[in-house]
Amino acid sequence: MTPGYGGLALEIVVPVFNEEAVLEKSIRRLTEYLTNEMPATWKVTIADNASTDRTSAIATRLSERMPNVNYRRLDVKGRGHALRDAWSASDAKVLAYLDVDLSTDLAALPPLVAPLLSGHSDISIGTRLGRGSRVSRGPKREFISRTYNFLLHQTMQVRFSDAQCGFKAIRAEVAKRLLPHVEDNGWFFDTELLIIAERSGLRIHEIAVDWVDDPDSRVDIVQTVTDDLRGMVRVAGSLVKGAIPVQAIYAELGRRPMVTPGRPSFFGQVLRFGLVGAVSTLAFALLYLVLQGPFGAQEANFLSLLLTAVGNTAANRKFTFGISGPAKLFTQQLQGLIVFLLAWTITSTSLLVLHAANADALPSLELLVLTAANVFATLMRFVLLRLWVFREQRGSKKASLGSLRPAGEALQ
Repeated sequence: MTPGYGGLALEIVVPVFNEEAVLEKSIRRLTEYLTNEMPATWKVTIADNASTDRTSAIATRLSERMPNVNYRRLDVKGRGHALRDAWSASDAKVLAYLDVDLSTDLAALPPLVAPLLSGHSDISIGTRLGRGSRVSRGPKREFISRTYNFLLHQTMQVRFSDAQCGFKAIRAEVAKRLLPHVEDNGWFFDTELLIIAERSGLRIHEIAVDWVDDPDSRVDIVQTVTDDLRGMVRVAGSLVKGAIPVQAIYAELGRRPMVTPGRPSFFGQVLRFGLVGAVSTLAFALLYLVLQGPFGAQEANFLSLLLTAVGNTAANRKFTFGISGPAKLFTQQLQGLIVFLLAWTITSTSLLVLHAANADALPSLELLVLTAANVFATLMRFVLLRLWVFREQRGSKKASLGSLRPAGEALQ
């Protein structure tokens, strides 16, 4: 035990569901590492959420034979349920959790919890997407992970890079304050907790990790992604309605926010809009080439359009019109998608009209019509973005002063 911590410093929760094949090996490996490498006092809790195989018997035996291992069982399924139950009952100063397959190299544990034990940060997460991370997994899971985090960043405007790496820690007092406001009890639990924490002005510390994909993972990726997208919509709605008391949490636990710059000039907006458009066009082409093989032409076109539309709106919001912070973020993303669809409709309809008037139109004429339609659509997009989506509010000086408000201010 390191002097100065006092009492139980760290409790690591390992949520499990039907993990009889790997449970004992993983727990023994984890406790051996902690015994040799962790300078603070620690305890490991196996949090069983309704296993139906031999997991319960194995966990019970381990807790009886190993003094620093505890076992808790719930009769309801869900990783969020397991973490909420174990963290709420803990008397440790720092609470953490690891996936039972130990995909993340345990050497990252001491740097994960150190900034929490010192009081420097509020939450600490491992990231597989940061500089210095070393990750081994298939291209499909890599694409899904990066796409999910990209959508999360652009729609919720969060800064943490990896929402769902199963390697996180939180100060107990922070967990006690945030858990009552986290509704999800499944895989979205992590993401929801992090969104609320960042909106409340809490400090999230990230460390790059070495991570190896578990080939026996039984996670239903499609269902998980669908549930997560629904969760993002629900949390955005709660922030818009003010149902999550981020201001109160900020007042109690938050850190000082950053000052944001003002809006660029009109000429600067025009130049920046053009640059964003050029980058978006290139990104669409590259995404389409990458996705066409595994997904097919129509699916690749849809995904490429969706991702570039979200990215384009986010880039124009911050880079072109100088807007940052959570205010109206979700609304502006929806408005941006509407503007994008209007522009896409104009270009698509132009060809339909041409072919209706001249079924044998030459390719050169088609190109001319498409070019004219694209010029008009681009001008329309800029006008709508400037005057509708990202319009400058009256009393801009007052708005600039408002940028000094807490990062935890709710979406409006």
